Amino acid sequence: MTRPDVIVIGAGVLGASAAFHLAERGYRVVVLERGGPNREGSGTTAGNLHIQAIHTRRPGQEVPVDSARLLPLQRRASDHWAQIEERLGADVELRRGGGFMVAETAVQEEELREKHEWERRAGIPTEVVTGDEARKQLPLLSDRVRAASWCPLDGYANPLLITPAYLTAARRLGAELHAFTPVTGIQRVGDDYKVLSDDRSWTAPVVVNAAGPWITEISALAGVGIQMSPVAIQMHVTVRVPPVMHHLVQHIGEGMSVKQVSAGNLLIGGGWPAAKLDMEGRNTVSVPSMAGNLAQAGRILPFLGDLRLLRMWAGPLAATPDEMPVIGEVPGHPGFFVAGGTYAFTLAPVWGDTLARQIAGEVAADPVDDLGPGRLLYDDATTPVSP
Repeated sequence: MTRPDVIVIGAGVLGASAAFHLAERGYRVVVLERGGPNREGSGTTAGNLHIQAIHTRRPGQEVPVDSARLLPLQRRASDHWAQIEERLGADVELRRGGGFMVAETAVQEEELREKHEWERRAGIPTEVVTGDEARKQLPLLSDRVRAASWCPLDGYANPLLITPAYLTAARRLGAELHAFTPVTGIQRVGDDYKVLSDDRSWTAPVVVNAAGPWITEISALAGVGIQMSPVAIQMHVTVRVPPVMHHLVQHIGEGMSVKQVSAGNLLIGGGWPAAKLDMEGRNTVSVPSMAGNLAQAGRILPFLGDLRLLRMWAGPLAATPDEMPVIGEVPGHPGFFVAGGTYAFTLAPVWGDTLARQIAGEVAADPVDDLGPGRLLYDDATTPVSP
């Protein structure tokens, strides 16, 4: 298929979701991936389903996330995830065991209560409980937990399964996947885009740039200057143990998330930075980040201190200057769409549906105009364009 309706660049979870939702609507879709599908950020993420609002800063992050703004989208994502295994016809190890967001101080407890009010307005069920009440439900929590916000909709899906499931479902609907096909050029030809990979090419009226850490690089090939920066964060996993924890546990004031996955390992994350970002090879993990992350987790869940660390790894992602997602058509470049940024895993089903609606000329299920790429564009090498 050299003349599809849509070319999707990137076979991570966002590109795979977009391909599925577009193919489901009858679009002829080609997906181009520079390496193996799901090998970069999407395959190295923690796989958390963040339905309640999370901490606003990961370690080293200068600008806080506008958590209240994202909650309607997280509510929508929760509805999508509830149907995802049935829609894709695949087991993606979806677990909705609920989640605790913990606080250790009076100030952090007040943050829990503030975000609970945001969640109430967004239609997300949460409850703020005392530390003792949280420990009744999860005795593994330490005495340092002063209060916690409980959300029954939080959970986990296996990041190694969800992207392949999306791609398989999209291919059943006629989509084509070309792995190990790096994009080397994008040319405007009339009303179409000609996308090149060395001596091969595809032409379509619509291109979706879902290339994750390579979004800026791919956009530049189309003459689009967009402010996004690749960063690398790391995860830590313990040896397998019998089932002891069914909930996702996070911290309101610090970068921490802990859960036990289906295989029995405890996965510890929270956005701690890796030592080195290597866009062409493997990212290098940071020993200080490991020590900091594990110390945090052990402070809240002391039993983790008795478990042996099995391995750790780093994965790349794309961050915007305002730490918010980006989704939509690039102003001045009709048919060129960009999707990525914060909450990419949780919001992947929403963004796939949103892109399909936008490309079809429909209104998004939730307003996203303020998250469009116009706010991130450069008019020269240094100056952003006003949306």
